[in-house]
Amino acid sequence: MAASPGYFQRLGWSDRRSTIGCRDALPGWPAASNSHNTPMAREKSIYVCSDCGGNTPKWLGRCPHCGAWNTLVEGVSEAPSKNRFQALAKSQQVANLAEIEAADVSHTPTGAEELDRVLGGGLVAGGVVLIGGDPGIGKSTLLLQAVDALSTRMKALYVTGEESGAQVAMRARRLGLAGTHVRVVAEINLEKIMATIEAENPQFCVIDSIQTVYSEQLSSAPGSVAQVRECAAQLTRIAKARGCAMVLVGHVTKEGALAGPRVLEHIVDTVLYFEGDTHSSFRLVRAIKNRFGAVNEIGVFAMTERGLKGVSNPSAIFLSTHDEPVPGSCVLVTLEGTRPLLVEIQALVDSGGPSPRRLSVGLDRDRLAMLLAVLHRHAGVATGDQDVFVNAVGGVRISEPAADLAVLLAIQSSLRGKPLPRGFFAFGEVGLAGEVRPAPRGQERLKEAAKLGFSVAMVPKANAPKKSIEGLRVIAVERIEQAVDALREI
Repeated sequence: MAASPGYFQRLGWSDRRSTIGCRDALPGWPAASNSHNTPMAREKSIYVCSDCGGNTPKWLGRCPHCGAWNTLVEGVSEAPSKNRFQALAKSQQVANLAEIEAADVSHTPTGAEELDRVLGGGLVAGGVVLIGGDPGIGKSTLLLQAVDALSTRMKALYVTGEESGAQVAMRARRLGLAGTHVRVVAEINLEKIMATIEAENPQFCVIDSIQTVYSEQLSSAPGSVAQVRECAAQLTRIAKARGCAMVLVGHVTKEGALAGPRVLEHIVDTVLYFEGDTHSSFRLVRAIKNRFGAVNEIGVFAMTERGLKGVSNPSAIFLSTHDEPVPGSCVLVTLEGTRPLLVEIQALVDSGGPSPRRLSVGLDRDRLAMLLAVLHRHAGVATGDQDVFVNAVGGVRISEPAADLAVLLAIQSSLRGKPLPRGFFAFGEVGLAGEVRPAPRGQERLKEAAKLGFSVAMVPKANAPKKSIEGLRVIAVERIEQAVDALREI
């Protein structure tokens, strides 16, 4: 039923057209506002790949960008901020490659020989290093020692996001570090950290750790894929622009990989991994990526009361301490970067049950199963009903195929119950056809073993030296059955 025109005049309304939204115009009702009528904007979720950093609007089992499975992590969609990359350098002119001046990169030694070896000689101005490892393995200890040593020669800044300044000072006192010239700031805000770097203008800076840093331009929590990627990119830009050598400390996942997007490793110049058991006193630092040095170079450290100390002869910690040779032990000369290392390979063959086990520590388990099949097919040594355990002494991880021959000889020694002769070592890759293939830089391996007092070597025929090495007897083999027969004669 329509209301008469006089009804609206008695209420004090001059025009019926003004009664739209009459609830707000009634006496005693609050005035209308646009904010009450407009629904609140909901944060839009996106899914980010932890490997490549690609985005998808919904969850998928497989990343459409890189093809990795189960790597999409839910996050909040971030609105692109204007002028966020204004600080980038101006675009350069296109030039011929031959006309560009190629200047050699100068390295600044950190004072720790093993760390300098892994870095390729030391730190590089403007270079960014990412170092990761298990909690408590010694990342902060090593970097605090490096900062203290470098602070006497250059301006150094230590940014801690996981500890307070008092905790850092307590560790420095425990390690016996003076810290007179070390500048320390406890901060996790990216904008404040960048302002501090511009104000202090350091030549060396440590960010401990990148997972704790957050940017105000993003609303996601610290440690998320977006925050880690953005903060690492901004810190890398300021390091390149100011010529500051920077080290970023990264957390690792339970699988041992660096947490965060895989693009984090592509942004930086060098990626280092801390390896080793926290229950052991020895630590290994391995270079996975290095634009200024050799890849897969390792540094060996010993954890002491005064921090991490470099080990000058790392082969000594990987070799047996037995007075007499024992069955199932064979010394391998492996190559880690530019350094030949002597590592003891131990094997234990025991009678197994209905389902024999094949376990390996420090070596690839699938490759162990393949080598056992080659040993059975081409050398007639059956281990199908035996449990086989293989271990690399000292916690070192061996990934090169040149360890194949030493592994098979250790297994054969354990199966026969007879030790290899004193001063014996071996190296060489074993193929599926039973052939023993050469290993790279075989002459350096032989000379390193001879220098340490080893006297008998079993190597691929292609690695046999043209000139005899003093005090070293070389047994050259072409096939695995020849190696087993030669071992029985020895």
